[in-house]
Amino acid sequence: MAQAAFLPQDPDEPHATAPEPARLSPRARREAALDETKRSFLRMVSHELRTPLNSILGFSEIIAAELYGPLGAPQYKEYAGIIRTSGNRLLKLVNQILEIARLEGRAMDMDLRPEALDHALDDVLDGLREDIATRRTTIMVEGQGALPAVIADARGLRNVLTNLIQNAVTFGPEDATVRIHASSHDGEVEIQIIDQGPGVEPADLPRLLQPFEQGENALTRRSEGAGLGLPIVNLLCLAMNGRLRLHSEPGRGLTATVRLPAA
Repeated sequence: MAQAAFLPQDPDEPHATAPEPARLSPRARREAALDETKRSFLRMVSHELRTPLNSILGFSEIIAAELYGPLGAPQYKEYAGIIRTSGNRLLKLVNQILEIARLEGRAMDMDLRPEALDHALDDVLDGLREDIATRRTTIMVEGQGALPAVIADARGLRNVLTNLIQNAVTFGPEDATVRIHASSHDGEVEIQIIDQGPGVEPADLPRLLQPFEQGENALTRRSEGAGLGLPIVNLLCLAMNGRLRLHSEPGRGLTATVRLPAA
């Protein structure tokens, strides 16, 4: 039977604070220090990589557009396009690593206020229009009507929806349908993203939520990417007092369910 992977969370204290350093064992203090060192290193490297990447992307766009005259051989324009595409992919990875480091270190400020789910979905689908068209994916949105607003960070909510919908489009076959279902339950708004992909073994579901998992997980084996989208969603849900659940089995696609407080 298919199983679900839940975000580990104390329902009574979604943002449980870390124990005081004085109460930690020497080993726990060393591990905490190493974790902070890792996060600091990731933040530093990410910031340092973004500056040269911006130059690479900017100049490759100038070359591809032939702003200062024709390049001559058509291959040059093609190569400039490849540089730009590869640079954008690398920049996305850098931004994801920086996001993970911020969220794990509680360094990302969350401005939690009522957010209209309808408007957030419209913004996200508009931003993903090109990917959706390329894959010829049909997006079906169900239950938007009279939903209450959610209590969320505007950027965080859009990041969650973008990652989940983009995953559903990317890992599903071409000409597939992605269903987005929203409903209200017990003071919470539930958002489900349901794809028609190959599905995932239930035993692999917890690994999908772990950042920097060694080796390939069940999704990155099938597509390019570092597999950081779901861990980011996982941490963002925690930061917004919500939770994430994954449900899947081979051949049956994957359902990602997000619950956030209703306004």
